[in-house]
Amino acid sequence: MNSMERVMTAIQHKEPDRVPIFHLFSFYGAKELGISIKEYFSKPEYVVEAQLKMRKKYSNDCIYTFFYAPIEIEAFGGEVVYLEEGPPNSGEPFVKMIEDINKIVIPNIHESGPLKKVLETTAMLKKSVGDEVPIIGVVMSPFSLPVMQIGFEKYLELIYFRQDAFNQLMEINQAFCVSWANAQLEAGATAICYFDPLASPTIIEREKYLETGHKIACSTLSKINGATATHLASGVTLPVLNDIITTGSAVLGFSAKDNIEKMKEKSKNRICLLGNLSGINMMNWDKNQARAEVKRVIQGAAKGGGLILSDNHGDIPWQAPEEILLEISEAVKEYGRYPIKDEVK
Repeated sequence: MNSMERVMTAIQHKEPDRVPIFHLFSFYGAKELGISIKEYFSKPEYVVEAQLKMRKKYSNDCIYTFFYAPIEIEAFGGEVVYLEEGPPNSGEPFVKMIEDINKIVIPNIHESGPLKKVLETTAMLKKSVGDEVPIIGVVMSPFSLPVMQIGFEKYLELIYFRQDAFNQLMEINQAFCVSWANAQLEAGATAICYFDPLASPTIIEREKYLETGHKIACSTLSKINGATATHLASGVTLPVLNDIITTGSAVLGFSAKDNIEKMKEKSKNRICLLGNLSGINMMNWDKNQARAEVKRVIQGAAKGGGLILSDNHGDIPWQAPEEILLEISEAVKEYGRYPIKDEVK
Protein backbone atom coordinates (compact mmCIF):
# COMPACT_ATOMS: atom_id res chain seq x y z
CA MET A 1 0.00 0.00 0.00
CA ASN A 2 1.06 3.59 -0.51
CA SER A 3 0.57 6.12 2.27
CA MET A 4 -2.82 7.34 1.05
CA GLU A 5 -4.19 3.80 0.83
CA ARG A 6 -2.78 2.92 4.24
CA VAL A 7 -4.26 5.98 5.94
CA MET A 8 -7.66 5.72 4.30
CA THR A 9 -7.92 2.05 5.25
CA ALA A 10 -7.13 2.86 8.88
CA ILE A 11 -9.67 5.71 8.94
CA GLN A 12 -12.32 3.32 7.61
CA HIS A 13 -11.63 1.07 10.62
CA LYS A 14 -10.10 -1.64 8.51
CA GLU A 15 -6.64 -3.15 8.73
CA PRO A 16 -4.05 -1.84 6.23
CA ASP A 17 -0.65 -3.46 5.68
CA ARG A 18 0.67 -1.68 8.77
CA VAL A 19 -0.23 1.07 11.19
CA PRO A 20 0.23 4.47 9.50
CA ILE A 21 2.67 6.86 11.12
CA PHE A 22 2.31 10.63 11.18
CA HIS A 23 5.48 12.42 12.27
CA LEU A 24 3.94 15.89 12.42
CA PHE A 25 6.92 18.05 11.50
CA SER A 26 6.51 21.81 11.34
CA PHE A 27 9.45 23.94 12.54
CA TYR A 28 11.53 20.74 12.83
CA GLY A 29 12.09 21.18 9.10
CA ALA A 30 14.49 24.04 9.87
CA LYS A 31 16.62 21.59 11.83
CA GLU A 32 16.58 19.21 8.88
CA LEU A 33 17.84 21.93 6.54
CA GLY A 34 20.28 23.46 9.03
CA ILE A 35 18.80 26.96 8.93
CA SER A 36 17.05 29.19 11.44
CA ILE A 37 13.34 28.75 12.05
CA LYS A 38 12.61 32.30 10.89
CA GLU A 39 14.50 31.75 7.64
CA TYR A 40 12.87 28.36 7.16
CA PHE A 41 9.38 29.83 7.11
CA SER A 42 10.41 32.72 4.86
CA LYS A 43 10.12 30.70 1.64
CA PRO A 44 7.70 27.94 0.59
CA GLU A 45 10.59 26.22 -1.18
CA TYR A 46 12.32 25.52 2.15
CA VAL A 47 9.23 23.92 3.66
CA VAL A 48 8.61 21.84 0.55
CA GLU A 49 12.19 20.61 0.47
CA ALA A 50 12.16 19.66 4.16
CA GLN A 51 8.77 17.95 4.06
CA LEU A 52 9.80 15.77 1.13
CA LYS A 53 13.16 14.92 2.70
CA MET A 54 11.63 14.08 6.08
CA ARG A 55 8.89 11.98 4.54
CA LYS A 56 11.48 9.78 2.87
CA LYS A 57 13.88 9.75 5.80
CA TYR A 58 11.31 8.83 8.47
CA SER A 59 8.92 6.73 6.33
CA ASN A 60 6.28 9.34 7.11
CA ASP A 61 2.72 8.67 5.91
CA CYS A 62 1.72 12.32 5.65
CA ILE A 63 2.82 15.73 4.48
CA TYR A 64 2.16 18.47 7.05
CA THR A 65 1.73 22.03 5.77
CA PHE A 66 1.35 23.58 9.22
CA PHE A 67 3.75 26.51 9.67
CA TYR A 68 3.02 27.81 13.20
CA ALA A 69 -0.06 28.59 15.28
CA PRO A 70 0.23 32.40 15.28
CA ILE A 71 0.36 32.59 11.49
CA GLU A 72 -3.36 33.29 11.76
CA ILE A 73 -2.67 36.07 14.27
CA GLU A 74 -0.10 37.44 11.82
CA ALA A 75 -2.79 37.48 9.14
CA PHE A 76 -4.98 39.59 11.45
CA GLY A 77 -2.07 42.03 11.91
CA GLY A 78 -0.69 40.62 15.16
CA GLU A 79 2.91 39.89 16.14
CA VAL A 80 4.89 36.65 15.80
CA VAL A 81 7.87 36.00 18.07
CA TYR A 82 10.51 33.62 16.70
CA LEU A 83 12.54 31.35 18.96
CA GLU A 84 15.81 29.60 18.20
CA GLU A 85 14.72 26.07 19.11
CA GLY A 86 10.97 26.18 19.54
CA PRO A 87 7.76 27.02 17.71
CA PRO A 88 7.07 30.66 16.87
CA ASN A 89 4.74 32.23 19.43
CA SER A 90 2.22 35.05 19.29
CA GLY A 91 3.22 38.37 20.78
CA GLU A 92 1.02 40.72 22.77
CA PRO A 93 -2.69 40.22 21.96
CA PHE A 94 -3.72 42.61 19.21
CA VAL A 95 -7.20 43.06 20.71
CA LYS A 96 -6.50 45.23 23.74
CA MET A 97 -10.04 45.84 24.92
CA ILE A 98 -13.19 43.75 24.58
CA GLU A 99 -14.85 46.72 22.93
CA ASP A 100 -12.27 46.55 20.12
CA ILE A 101 -13.71 43.30 18.81
CA ASN A 102 -16.04 45.22 16.52
CA LYS A 103 -12.97 46.77 14.86
CA ILE A 104 -11.50 43.43 13.77
CA VAL A 105 -11.23 43.04 10.00
CA ILE A 106 -11.36 39.48 8.66
CA PRO A 107 -8.20 38.83 6.60
CA ASN A 108 -8.49 38.20 2.89
CA ILE A 109 -6.89 34.78 2.59
CA HIS A 110 -5.44 35.36 -0.87
CA GLU A 111 -4.04 38.80 -0.03
CA SER A 112 -2.32 37.82 3.23
CA GLY A 113 1.41 37.30 2.75
CA PRO A 114 1.82 34.65 5.49
CA LEU A 115 -1.23 32.65 4.40
CA LYS A 116 -0.26 32.84 0.73
CA LYS A 117 3.03 31.14 1.60
CA VAL A 118 1.14 28.21 3.10
CA LEU A 119 -1.09 27.95 0.03
CA GLU A 120 1.94 28.06 -2.28
CA THR A 121 3.63 25.36 -0.19
CA THR A 122 0.52 23.21 -0.34
CA ALA A 123 0.20 23.53 -4.11
CA MET A 124 3.88 22.71 -4.64
CA LEU A 125 3.67 19.64 -2.43
CA LYS A 126 0.50 18.48 -4.15
CA LYS A 127 2.26 18.74 -7.50
CA SER A 128 5.10 16.63 -6.11
CA VAL A 129 3.22 13.83 -4.30
CA GLY A 130 -0.14 13.83 -6.09
CA ASP A 131 -2.61 11.47 -4.46
CA GLU A 132 0.02 9.13 -3.06
CA VAL A 133 0.38 10.88 0.31
CA PRO A 134 -2.20 12.72 2.46
CA ILE A 135 -1.45 16.44 2.75
CA ILE A 136 -2.67 17.77 6.09
CA GLY A 137 -3.57 21.44 6.39
CA VAL A 138 -4.27 23.15 9.71
CA VAL A 139 -6.65 25.74 11.14
CA MET A 140 -7.07 27.03 14.67
CA SER A 141 -10.64 26.61 15.86
CA PRO A 142 -12.71 29.78 16.22
CA PHE A 143 -13.18 28.80 19.87
CA SER A 144 -9.46 28.46 20.69
CA LEU A 145 -7.99 31.26 18.54
CA PRO A 146 -9.04 34.08 20.94
CA VAL A 147 -6.42 33.00 23.50
CA MET A 148 -3.90 34.56 21.11
CA GLN A 149 -6.20 37.33 19.87
CA ILE A 150 -7.27 38.82 23.19
CA GLY A 151 -5.41 36.92 25.90
CA PHE A 152 -6.67 34.11 28.11
CA GLU A 153 -7.92 36.23 31.01
CA LYS A 154 -10.05 38.54 28.87
CA TYR A 155 -11.26 35.59 26.84
CA LEU A 156 -12.54 33.85 29.96
CA GLU A 157 -14.45 37.04 30.73
CA LEU A 158 -16.05 36.79 27.29
CA ILE A 159 -16.96 33.14 27.71
CA TYR A 160 -18.54 33.50 31.13
CA PHE A 161 -19.83 37.07 31.31
CA ARG A 162 -19.92 38.80 27.90
CA GLN A 163 -22.13 36.65 25.69
CA ASP A 164 -22.74 39.30 23.03
CA ALA A 165 -19.03 40.04 22.60
CA PHE A 166 -18.25 36.32 22.62
CA ASN A 167 -20.79 35.66 19.88
CA GLN A 168 -19.43 38.53 17.80
CA LEU A 169 -15.88 37.20 18.02
CA MET A 170 -17.01 33.67 17.18
CA GLU A 171 -18.81 34.95 14.07
CA ILE A 172 -15.63 36.70 12.91
CA ASN A 173 -13.42 33.72 13.66
CA GLN A 174 -15.72 31.18 12.08
CA ALA A 175 -15.90 33.13 8.83
CA PHE A 176 -12.10 33.31 8.76
CA CYS A 177 -11.61 29.65 9.74
CA VAL A 178 -13.95 28.31 7.07
CA SER A 179 -12.37 30.45 4.35
CA TRP A 180 -8.86 29.52 5.45
CA ALA A 181 -9.65 25.79 5.59
CA ASN A 182 -11.35 25.76 2.20
CA ALA A 183 -8.51 27.72 0.60
CA GLN A 184 -6.05 25.07 1.78
CA LEU A 185 -8.26 22.30 0.40
CA GLU A 186 -8.47 24.12 -2.93
CA ALA A 187 -4.68 24.43 -2.98
CA GLY A 188 -4.28 20.67 -2.61
CA ALA A 189 -4.69 19.68 1.04
CA THR A 190 -6.33 16.28 1.53
CA ALA A 191 -7.79 17.08 4.94
CA ILE A 192 -7.83 19.80 7.58
CA CYS A 193 -6.65 19.43 11.16
CA TYR A 194 -8.89 21.50 13.43
CA PHE A 195 -6.80 22.43 16.45
CA ASP A 196 -9.10 23.03 19.41
CA PRO A 197 -7.19 22.75 22.71
CA LEU A 198 -9.92 24.60 24.63
CA ALA A 199 -12.23 21.67 23.93
CA SER A 200 -10.29 19.65 26.49
CA PRO A 201 -11.51 19.49 30.10
CA THR A 202 -7.83 20.04 30.90
CA ILE A 203 -8.63 23.71 30.19
CA ILE A 204 -12.39 24.23 30.41
CA GLU A 205 -15.15 22.19 31.99
CA ARG A 206 -17.14 19.98 29.64
CA GLU A 207 -20.48 21.66 30.39
CA LYS A 208 -19.18 25.04 29.25
CA TYR A 209 -17.56 23.47 26.19
CA LEU A 210 -20.88 21.94 25.18
CA GLU A 211 -22.55 25.36 25.50
CA THR A 212 -19.89 27.08 23.42
CA GLY A 213 -17.01 25.38 21.61
CA HIS A 214 -18.90 22.21 20.72
CA LYS A 215 -21.70 24.09 18.99
CA ILE A 216 -19.13 26.21 17.20
CA ALA A 217 -17.22 23.12 16.06
CA CYS A 218 -20.36 21.46 14.70
CA SER A 219 -21.25 24.58 12.74
CA THR A 220 -17.73 25.31 11.51
CA LEU A 221 -16.81 21.79 10.42
CA SER A 222 -20.06 21.45 8.49
CA LYS A 223 -18.92 24.35 6.29
CA ILE A 224 -15.46 22.94 5.51
CA ASN A 225 -15.45 21.27 2.10
CA GLY A 226 -13.37 18.24 3.02
CA ALA A 227 -12.41 15.74 5.68
CA THR A 228 -11.42 17.04 9.10
CA ALA A 229 -9.47 15.82 12.11
CA THR A 230 -9.84 17.36 15.55
CA HIS A 231 -6.77 17.75 17.76
CA LEU A 232 -6.68 18.99 21.35
CA ALA A 233 -2.90 19.58 21.38
CA SER A 234 -2.01 17.29 24.32
CA GLY A 235 -5.23 18.03 26.21
CA VAL A 236 -7.06 15.12 27.82
CA THR A 237 -9.61 13.83 25.33
CA LEU A 238 -11.52 10.87 26.76
CA PRO A 239 -14.21 12.89 28.61
CA VAL A 240 -15.20 14.68 25.38
CA LEU A 241 -14.62 11.84 22.91
CA ASN A 242 -18.32 11.24 22.29
CA ASP A 243 -18.92 14.99 21.93
CA ILE A 244 -16.19 15.37 19.31
CA ILE A 245 -17.50 12.40 17.36
CA THR A 246 -20.78 14.28 16.91
CA THR A 247 -18.95 17.22 15.27
CA GLY A 248 -18.27 15.10 12.20
CA SER A 249 -14.48 14.80 12.44
CA ALA A 250 -13.05 11.59 11.03
CA VAL A 251 -9.91 11.57 13.21
CA LEU A 252 -9.19 12.57 16.81
CA GLY A 253 -5.76 13.37 18.22
CA PHE A 254 -5.60 12.13 21.80
CA SER A 255 -3.35 12.75 24.78
CA ALA A 256 -0.57 10.68 26.27
CA LYS A 257 -2.53 11.08 29.51
CA ASP A 258 -5.63 9.35 28.09
CA ASN A 259 -6.29 5.70 28.87
CA ILE A 260 -5.56 4.07 25.54
CA GLU A 261 -7.70 0.97 26.09
CA LYS A 262 -10.75 3.07 26.99
CA MET A 263 -10.11 5.37 24.05
CA LYS A 264 -10.04 2.36 21.73
CA GLU A 265 -13.17 0.87 23.23
CA LYS A 266 -15.21 4.07 22.89
CA SER A 267 -13.86 5.07 19.46
CA LYS A 268 -14.10 1.69 17.73
CA ASN A 269 -15.82 1.99 14.35
CA ARG A 270 -16.73 5.59 15.22
CA ILE A 271 -13.63 7.78 14.90
CA CYS A 272 -9.99 7.06 14.02
CA LEU A 273 -7.47 7.75 16.78
CA LEU A 274 -4.27 9.73 16.21
CA GLY A 275 -1.60 9.47 18.90
CA ASN A 276 -0.47 9.17 21.57
CA LEU A 277 3.31 9.35 21.99
CA SER A 278 4.44 12.07 24.37
CA GLY A 279 6.53 14.60 22.48
CA ILE A 280 7.90 15.92 25.77
CA ASN A 281 9.01 12.49 26.96
CA MET A 282 10.49 11.43 23.63
CA MET A 283 13.13 14.12 24.03
CA ASN A 284 14.68 11.93 26.75
CA TRP A 285 13.91 8.42 25.48
CA ASP A 286 16.55 5.93 24.56
CA LYS A 287 15.87 3.50 21.72
CA ASN A 288 14.45 0.83 24.01
CA GLN A 289 11.97 3.27 25.54
CA ALA A 290 10.94 4.47 22.10
CA ARG A 291 10.25 0.92 20.96
CA ALA A 292 8.36 0.13 24.15
CA GLU A 293 6.10 3.16 23.71
CA VAL A 294 5.35 2.30 20.09
CA LYS A 295 4.52 -1.25 21.13
CA ARG A 296 2.24 0.03 23.92
CA VAL A 297 0.19 2.20 21.58
CA ILE A 298 -0.08 -0.46 18.89
CA GLN A 299 -1.06 -3.17 21.34
CA GLY A 300 -3.62 -0.88 22.94
CA ALA A 301 -5.33 0.59 19.90
CA ALA A 302 -4.27 -0.85 16.54
CA LYS A 303 -6.34 -4.01 16.20
CA GLY A 304 -9.13 -3.69 13.68
CA GLY A 305 -7.68 -0.48 12.24
CA GLY A 306 -8.71 2.95 13.45
CA LEU A 307 -5.25 4.04 14.61
CA ILE A 308 -2.62 6.39 13.19
CA LEU A 309 0.48 6.50 15.37
CA SER A 310 1.72 10.02 16.09
CA ASP A 311 2.89 12.34 18.82
CA ASN A 312 0.14 13.64 21.10
CA HIS A 313 0.64 17.37 20.56
CA GLY A 314 0.64 17.76 16.80
CA ASP A 315 4.17 19.09 16.52
CA ILE A 316 7.46 17.21 16.91
CA PRO A 317 9.72 19.09 19.37
CA TRP A 318 13.03 20.50 18.16
CA GLN A 319 14.78 18.58 20.94
CA ALA A 320 13.45 15.17 19.82
CA PRO A 321 16.59 13.30 18.68
CA GLU A 322 16.74 12.17 15.08
CA GLU A 323 17.75 8.65 16.12
CA ILE A 324 14.66 8.35 18.34
CA LEU A 325 12.34 9.43 15.53
CA LEU A 326 14.00 6.91 13.24
CA GLU A 327 13.61 4.24 15.92
CA ILE A 328 9.91 5.04 16.24
CA SER A 329 9.49 4.56 12.51
CA GLU A 330 11.36 1.26 12.55
CA ALA A 331 9.35 0.03 15.54
CA VAL A 332 6.10 0.77 13.70
CA LYS A 333 7.30 -1.30 10.76
CA GLU A 334 8.08 -4.18 13.11
CA TYR A 335 5.20 -4.10 15.61
CA GLY A 336 2.57 -2.46 13.41
CA ARG A 337 2.26 -5.12 10.70
CA TYR A 338 -1.24 -6.50 10.41
CA PRO A 339 -2.60 -8.71 11.77
CA ILE A 340 -1.38 -7.36 15.12
CA LYS A 341 -0.13 -10.12 17.39
CA ASP A 342 -1.36 -10.32 20.99
CA GLU A 343 2.19 -10.51 22.28
CA VAL A 344 5.00 -8.91 20.31
CA LYS A 345 8.42 -10.32 21.04
